[in-house]
Amino acid sequence: MKTVIDNMVHDLYWKNDINCARTTLRCLSELFLVELTEQTVHAAIGLHGAGGFRAQCGLVEGALMFIGIYYKQLGKQDAEIAALCYQYAEVFSAEFGSMLCFDLRPGGFSEYDPPHACEELTARTIEFAYSFIKGINAGKRFS
Repeated sequence: MKTVIDNMVHDLYWKNDINCARTTLRCLSELFLVELTEQTVHAAIGLHGAGGFRAQCGLVEGALMFIGIYYKQLGKQDAEIAALCYQYAEVFSAEFGSMLCFDLRPGGFSEYDPPHACEELTARTIEFAYSFIKGINAGKRFS
């Protein structure tokens, strides 16, 4: 699965030049065979650290958006979905040390940043989200 995710992330970043939130959303939707509307994808345009403000990371936000979409399609109630999002935030923070773009971005930020500096981190977090969702589907408890 790692190679599949690595290739998807690379293509979305370098061929489509989209941000981390949309990349996460698109990868997870492809992995779980969930159709996304263009409106949903457009909603994630500014979710890369709050439009570059370096706040909550788009890698988290894209996964949280997907969890909402996916589990609503599976018939989960809003409270259940919110609880899954909470669990995801909890395990993501434990695994990666933060949910803030400012903390997670390799090498921090400068005006000379190369494009797609988070490519490797993106692939790791998508693999993490994929495993989390597969685990939930198999009945695993994360918190």
